[in-house]
Order: sequence, then structure tokens, then C-alpha cells
Amino acid sequence: MPETLTLEAFEEASEKVKEVTLETKLVESPYLSAATGNRMWLKPENMQRTGAYKLRGAYYKISKLSQEELDRGVITASAGNHAQGVAYAATHAGARSIVVMPTTTPLIKVERTKGYGAEVILYGDVFDDAKQRAVELAEEQGLTYIPPFNDTTVATGQGTIAMEIIQELPLVDTILVPVGGGGLACGVSTFAKLYNPKIRVIGVEPTGAASLTAALEAGHVVKLPSANTIADGTAVLEVGDKVFPYLQQNLDDVICVDDDELVVSFLDMVENHKMIVENSGLLTVAAAKHLPAEGKRVACILSGGNMDVITMSSVVQHGLIQRGRIFTVSVLLPDRPGMLVRVASVIAEQNGNVIKLEHNQFVSTNRNAAVELRVTIEAYGEEHKAQIVDAIHKAGFDPTLVQTSL
Repeated sequence: MPETLTLEAFEEASEKVKEVTLETKLVESPYLSAATGNRMWLKPENMQRTGAYKLRGAYYKISKLSQEELDRGVITASAGNHAQGVAYAATHAGARSIVVMPTTTPLIKVERTKGYGAEVILYGDVFDDAKQRAVELAEEQGLTYIPPFNDTTVATGQGTIAMEIIQELPLVDTILVPVGGGGLACGVSTFAKLYNPKIRVIGVEPTGAASLTAALEAGHVVKLPSANTIADGTAVLEVGDKVFPYLQQNLDDVICVDDDELVVSFLDMVENHKMIVENSGLLTVAAAKHLPAEGKRVACILSGGNMDVITMSSVVQHGLIQRGRIFTVSVLLPDRPGMLVRVASVIAEQNGNVIKLEHNQFVSTNRNAAVELRVTIEAYGEEHKAQIVDAIHKAGFDPTLVQTSL
């Protein structure tokens, strides 16, 4: 058996994962190319079976187990994509699987994991509780624990993504890869550097959970006191100690991305590529705008697309607000017939679309002096928004922008 994280192991893993994965061909993005000044491609692992890249590492790890280990079964702890990847991979390999998930895990994720063939145990309030229970059960029942990221065999499976990118785009200059625990970035960066050291590999992590950045600055793995980001799939307090040396050696840079950047990147993917990409998968799209405009060939790994509809609606709403496509103005009016129509007419003349209207007669004790009209308006963007607000002002009113609430 070849050692992990070698070219021979990556080649073996590539052939092995083809047994379960879908082909996720690169998608060129004229929109992102124009926005960044580089030639941009997307690696859509959001379209992968189970909705994320995690299936690759899980299946390769399970494929290395002996028949005796398969007969005993596997176990893991996860509230996200790894759970579904292990469940699917184990079922395909004919092995029993148990996934321990926190009690706070959304029901849809629990049901999907069960649907792929796993036995689900709900335990604890947070991931650490679930992991502890999974390790205990592994020891009690002789099960094999499948780590989500801190394992070189798992990382080798994830690195098959880099091999596919290079096969399709041999002259790729830069690969952007999301970083949570570091398994994906470890596999991708190690293969790329083994194959062609000139390829730049840049890790991307959320500013609110920058565990790799902290580790690189310290020179060793450190545990963050907290993680606060909408990119829940990469909200990891501590990068894996087994993969960290590879990240130190093979990553050329790390970019940190704010949550606000992920919100607008979601709109970019939905409107320009008709893709649903989860917040962690959007890290690379947001980071692309941080690169210098040099006409380089850049591949962004979209690591997953498992986003629940409640989160999706919230992200869309905030994205539209950030881009000035939905905004709310407050106007104080004398309480006389026809005033509301005058304001509405001004907005209509500027091609603004009123989507919500609130009329508050109790903003002042003197209703004749002033009542408040709050109007939520749809616009084309910041320039159109400013045009509408200016027109309301020129019509003799004093509009004030207020926080939008849909």
C-alpha cells in the first residue's frame, strides 16, 4: 500500500473515488473574469453527489479498510457534509455506518444522512460533544472512526479535486481552496506542488474563524476562543495538527474573507451561474476579488451546496440590501389626502418598484404636522437607489434611509 500524500497515492485515490463521485467539470465564468481581471473557472463540487466534496475523502479512507474492519463498521461525528459523505461511502462499500450528530442539527440534515444509509445518534449540544461520544462508541464496539479532516488518507482523497482541475486546465496558475479544518487544502495544495511547484495554491478562510492564519502566525496549531461566521462548514476552532505541516509547506498564501463578502457572492452564483453554493463554498469566489488583476488562470473550488432554505432566504435578502437593490426610506408627510400618492408617483417615475409600505400616523402627537411613510423599494443597484432618493428630495420631501426589514 503506498504512503498517503504521494503522487502514487493520489493516482490510486483518483481511480477509487470515481466509483462513487460525479464528474464536476470546470465552469468558466465570464462574469467573474470581468469582475476580477483574471480568467476565472469554477470547480463545482456543490454539484457533487451528497452535495459536497466530502464524499471523496470518506470513500478513499473507507476503501483502505480491511474486510474485518468493514464488517465491524465505521463511525463519525458531524453535523454537516462529512456526515452524508461517510453515510454514502459506507453504504456503497457494504459497511454499517453510525453518525453522531449534535441534538441541534437541523432535521433535514438528519434525514438526509439516514437516507444515505447511516444510523444517526443525536448527542450533545455542540460538535465536540458528538465527537467525544463517537470516539467512545468506536472503542466500545470496535468501529473505525472516520475523521472529517485531520487524516492524511482523507486528505489524499480530497486532493483528487486538484488532479481533476489540472487535467482539465493544465496551465492553471492559481487554485483557491476553502479552509476549515484543513483536510481539503492539505490534499489540494500537496498534489498541486508535487505535480507542478509553479502552481500557486491559496487557502481561504472566514475572518471570524481564521484558525489557519492563527496557526501560521504562531508556527504551530492553536485553538481559537470562538468562531463567528455564517460559513458554518469552515467554522473550525483548530486546524488539524496532522495536516498543518503540509499546509505550512504547500500553501502560498491565505486570504481571510468577511461574511458580507459571502453574502454578495451568493447572489453572484445564483444570478450569473444558476448555482446554489453554501457559504463555505463561496469563500473562494469572494477571495477571487482580492487577487491582483493580472490575467491569470484561476480555479475556485466550490466545496459544497448544502444550504437550508431559511438560511438561503436570509442571505438573499441581505445580499440585495448590500447591493442597493432593496432599500427603505422614511418620509415625514403632512396628514393630507394625496400625499402618499405624490411620493408613490415620484418613485414610479424613476422606475422604482414599491414592495412594502407602512403608514404611521402616530409618529407625532400633531398628525397635521407629520405622519411617517416608510417605503421599501426595489432598485437596480446603488446608482439607481441614489437616483430615486434624489428624486424624492427634489419633489419637496426629506427622505431618510433606514434599516430595511422584509
